[in-house]
Amino acid sequence: MKTASPTYNRSHALVIGINDYTNASPLGYAVNDAEAVAEVLQTKFSFANEDIRVLLNSDATRAAIHKGFLDFSGDNTHVDDRLFVFFAGHGHTEPSRRGGDVGYLVPSDGDAHDLSTLIRWDTLTRDAELIDAKHILFIMDACYGGLAITRALKPGSLRFLKDMLERDARQVLTAGKADEVVADLGGPRPDHSVFTGHLLDALGGAAAADGIVTANAVMSYVFQQVGKDDDSKQTPHYGYLAGDGDFIFNPPALDEIETDDSKEEDQLIAIPGSVVPTDTNQPPSLVDRAKALIANSEDRIKLYDLVVQETRKVLANVSTDTFKVQGQWSQEEFTERLAKYNAATEDLRAIQMLLGFWGTNSHRDIIAIPAKRLAEQVTLSSGLRVWLALRWYPVLTLVYSCGLGAVASDRYANLLVLLRGQIPDERQRGGTATNSIVESLFYDFAEIADTFKSLPGHERQYVPASEYLFKELQPLADDVLFLGGDYEQQFDRVEMLVSLECASIDGGWGPIGRFGWKHKSRRGSGSPLDALIAEAEQAGNNWAPIQGGFFSGSIDKFKTTVEQYKPMIDGLNWF
Repeated sequence: MKTASPTYNRSHALVIGINDYTNASPLGYAVNDAEAVAEVLQTKFSFANEDIRVLLNSDATRAAIHKGFLDFSGDNTHVDDRLFVFFAGHGHTEPSRRGGDVGYLVPSDGDAHDLSTLIRWDTLTRDAELIDAKHILFIMDACYGGLAITRALKPGSLRFLKDMLERDARQVLTAGKADEVVADLGGPRPDHSVFTGHLLDALGGAAAADGIVTANAVMSYVFQQVGKDDDSKQTPHYGYLAGDGDFIFNPPALDEIETDDSKEEDQLIAIPGSVVPTDTNQPPSLVDRAKALIANSEDRIKLYDLVVQETRKVLANVSTDTFKVQGQWSQEEFTERLAKYNAATEDLRAIQMLLGFWGTNSHRDIIAIPAKRLAEQVTLSSGLRVWLALRWYPVLTLVYSCGLGAVASDRYANLLVLLRGQIPDERQRGGTATNSIVESLFYDFAEIADTFKSLPGHERQYVPASEYLFKELQPLADDVLFLGGDYEQQFDRVEMLVSLECASIDGGWGPIGRFGWKHKSRRGSGSPLDALIAEAEQAGNNWAPIQGGFFSGSIDKFKTTVEQYKPMIDGLNWF
């Protein structure tokens, strides 16, 4: 798997506009729309003229469009490239025998009565898998159905800018759905369709957030403006086809968003969102099902079954059949394993966040199940040390996910029950000894934490594994828990409590997260660890984590732990 960096290497565009059709009614402004979009890409967003391919009218045949798109496959694009695809023309929808819709684009030589002459929409999305560019944005000034959109960002979402640039994204915005007609006149700009008129306004700056123009912001703006335009009878459709990054139209120079590579501070920007009507034909998501079951105490058994079912699914997906522990090290293999672990555990992380936030005493045994079952699979074995230790990564992400929910809601007992969950001590061969998850988790994983420095952007960081988790969990935490600007503070708090709880068991040693460099660089003013200690000492046994059972429910135990722990973190030689 190729690894992306927080920059763009090259910007490609395929821009199509068709007024004149051989077998369909003409349009008035599609060519104007395409030419205006191509111009704004070049003049405002630094797309090179030679990297913008424009197909107009008779040049936009079925064969030419297919070839133009597939020309971006193979070695013609790089993982750090972006690709913008714009189509202004007719769309067509056919009902499928399964009850859904199949959407088509109509090329200049297409005939809606002969489907073989049209371009099936999901053919483009499947062909996109052949293109290495990390970000592909489809904007279609046409109405049709059959869009397999996974989700759209919710209003008020926050995302880290560099993180969005590093993650893959396949996004789409269409002018309308299957049963709607595109308005080819009216709107905010003369000689442009309603849809593209508002799109050009968005690209001109109307959709900018903190000066940054993102695809999500553009899609949200166009969705709202077209929906309420007096000349419009259409409702745009938008969201993700795959991935969770974001196409950035005007990314700042990297040195403008980098402060200190060793700390990996980043710019958190707001992504304007829209309240999109719920598709009642779609079954409820796993997260929605979990919410409903947590809310009703009578559904405890159903919730248990749901968590067990998802845990079994994750266990199957992260088994040693998939993740062989033998083999040689490579940065590509390390990156690919992380991506597979992340994909396999995403839904379970969301459930853990919800249980951490909303869980009550009756849910505590359910909370511990996923991490315990995954931890039990990490048995003594021969193999490459990094692959053996990386088996703890899914457990670590569940601990942090539950912790984010528990800290955000002051339900510290929910995190503690997970940390204290007992699993067999594999270091005692043939014995019956057990260890807590928090003890076992860092035996091996701490030894490979610096391996995360092999990832782009993490090379000079003090605590690269912590910084990676900080970025990895933020989008999901924002979607599930809506932490907003409090995310960093909550993340640090989780790490400090996990580290101190580990230290209370292990004679003063605990894993150091990103709070460690903050403590060293901000001592006396702004150290999150100093602030946590002062908070605890002022509250005494009434401190919420103590009330939740941390440090055996004793402020004296906490103070003893701090006395053992502080010399270690104060002695770090980072600066």
